[in-house]
Amino acid sequence: MRSSRLSALSKLTAALTVTAAALSGCSASTSGQAQAEYRAPLTADGKPDLNGIWQAVNTAHWDLEGHPARKGPVAQLGAFGGIPGGMSVVEGGEIPYQPWALEKKKQNAAKWLELDPAVKCYLPGVPRATYMPFPFQIVQGADQILLAYEFAQASRTVFVNGKDSSPLESWMGWSNGRWEGDTLVVDASGFNDQTWFDAAGNFHSEALTVVERYTRTGPDHLMYEATIEDPKVFTRPWKIQMPLYRRVEQHAQLLEFKCVEFAEELMYGHLVKETTQQ
Repeated sequence: MRSSRLSALSKLTAALTVTAAALSGCSASTSGQAQAEYRAPLTADGKPDLNGIWQAVNTAHWDLEGHPARKGPVAQLGAFGGIPGGMSVVEGGEIPYQPWALEKKKQNAAKWLELDPAVKCYLPGVPRATYMPFPFQIVQGADQILLAYEFAQASRTVFVNGKDSSPLESWMGWSNGRWEGDTLVVDASGFNDQTWFDAAGNFHSEALTVVERYTRTGPDHLMYEATIEDPKVFTRPWKIQMPLYRRVEQHAQLLEFKCVEFAEELMYGHLVKETTQQ
């Protein structure tokens, strides 16, 4: 009798497993189909409308790779100074550094507050500006697209179908864009070597190029991808991917974050103290 009951229970469990798998597959198929069928509203020139204020909601700003929660460098901040754990946004999980570059990355991480350019309110660069814990705005025109970031009032212009290159190296580089179907593709180059990818010390050289892809996947969602190439630092090109979310609250707007004054004490406080002591 017991053997018969176990057999019946086993058959019932197997049937439920098959049913659940079928329902899951149906749900995934329906979800994928709904996403594939989404059509973004169009601008006057017939392109997908990317206008709006967008923001990443993840921990990529702290570390692009997967990482556990850890104590921050400023003990006085207590729990608020802790660095939250997060999953990797890097395809394959790890950034493919050359051996010497991996060692430099570790050295950067060990001296984060001293070396991170963003801590000093320098322009964040690309792609870091996209996933800092601040919103950014897309203002879309037919020939030019403005990307305005709240952090440090950074901005960049994407020249649609542009062919020019940067006359000199800069923090935010030079961006030429083109449309591939419903996706805006941005080729960014002309960077200096002064920006980092995150607060974990991930860095690049002046040979950096970034190919970004912006795709509307829903009324309030953009899928963001960036393929990063720098033969001086990495063994091969690598990619990050994350969703961006529209800020939908009433009267959403970029606010001022003039961080220079917040960084003055950090950068120049020792000079004031030396003068006072004299």
